[in-house]
Amino acid sequence: MEDKRLLVLIKQSYEASGKIYGSRRVWCDLREIGEKVGRNRVARIMNVNKIKAQRGYKKPGYKYYKPAVAAPNRLQREFTYHSPDQAWVTDITYIRTYEGWLYLAIVMDLYSRKIIGWSMKSTMTTEIVLDALLMAVWRRNPQQSVIIHSDQGSQYGSDEWKRFCISNNLKPSMSRRGNCWDNAAAESFFSSLKKEKIRRYVFKTREEARADIFDYIEVFYNRARRHQHIGNISPEAFEQQMVVQG
Repeated sequence: MEDKRLLVLIKQSYEASGKIYGSRRVWCDLREIGEKVGRNRVARIMNVNKIKAQRGYKKPGYKYYKPAVAAPNRLQREFTYHSPDQAWVTDITYIRTYEGWLYLAIVMDLYSRKIIGWSMKSTMTTEIVLDALLMAVWRRNPQQSVIIHSDQGSQYGSDEWKRFCISNNLKPSMSRRGNCWDNAAAESFFSSLKKEKIRRYVFKTREEARADIFDYIEVFYNRARRHQHIGNISPEAFEQQMVVQG
């Protein structure tokens, strides 16, 4: 009977935390409201009732194929540029749906942190990164050579990627193997997307996920979200402001 009474309080603490509290923090909540209960008892009750902290979902497994020839790291962690279309960064992430994984590739202009190209597909093939890059080239139509920085994923080492870059005056650049800090701007965007939009939610369908992510990128992030790196205004507002000042 006592365990059942405590279970109600445990669930209240757990739900109030957004389901991210484990037994230690739930125990602290119970102690704070005057419950004289041991931490081990709280842990046992949570374990029996399958209540555990939710920290997001496990990423999909896939094999890493090292590119035959890695491009040099032209970016060298230089993430600040003072005019558009000098350096772009690109990367891929994954979103969970009940239909399976949905992969998202993006291209960001480091000048304004604006997402200028993106693509979403159910498989992580070279096509997804080429489609995102094609959108960026079509939207920006750069008149000079642009650095395009990525990790060493096999998609970015493919012949199709290299040919596209050559024909569009893009200079490939790659992070060092396994060093996420070399592409920190793209990683930061994915972190914001997952914290602010996706959280731990699992979409019912890939189409539902596509619609929500499109809304986040094109309506919220590019046009409304304040970005500390560019003076707490949106990427769109920053680019318009620079045009007026220029």
